[in-house]
Amino acid sequence: MRLLVLGAVRQHGRAHGYQIRNDLEFWGAHQWSNAKPGSIYHALKTMAKQGLLVAHEIAPSTAGGPPRTEYELTDAGEETYLDLLRESLRAHDERIDVLTTGVGFIVDLPRDEAVALLRERVAALDSWREEVLKHWTPEATPAEWGHIGEIMRLWTHNAESSADWTRGLIERLEGGAYVMAGEGRRSVDVLPDGVDNPFG
Repeated sequence: MRLLVLGAVRQHGRAHGYQIRNDLEFWGAHQWSNAKPGSIYHALKTMAKQGLLVAHEIAPSTAGGPPRTEYELTDAGEETYLDLLRESLRAHDERIDVLTTGVGFIVDLPRDEAVALLRERVAALDSWREEVLKHWTPEATPAEWGHIGEIMRLWTHNAESSADWTRGLIERLEGGAYVMAGEGRRSVDVLPDGVDNPFG
């Protein structure tokens, strides 16, 4: 949640909670993460108290509501954001929503660094798979493992498919895909022009 919210604020420079909520809904984050409206506002306030965000009160809304609060990353927030982003890409054992968030913000890293982190991920996946195979082989008979062997098949299959996907992303990045940090201006839009938001 911290990575998701910090990254969304960072894209705007300064943003209020409603903007962040709209962005995350536009990205479909309410479908693949725990980014619900209440948790988004709670995360913003908590991280402001922790010194990761600075809160700016701005003029009241035209509808007569209370002043809106805009948030901006502090230096500590920037450092935390990049640390969380790096870890989300290198770790082989994070939940899928953490990896999804990391991939969504991967362009905030220099190309060489992103590739290096993804190579760490592949190495960790391969190592973990090999560790499983030390104790179990796909040819093991049902009498040896029974239905528990299906768990081993699931683990090794997921490790193999995740490593294959990661190698594909590395290849695309090395081939020049996407505008990465330090490579010039890029759009912060998630969908191309003219494509409807499937979650809207």
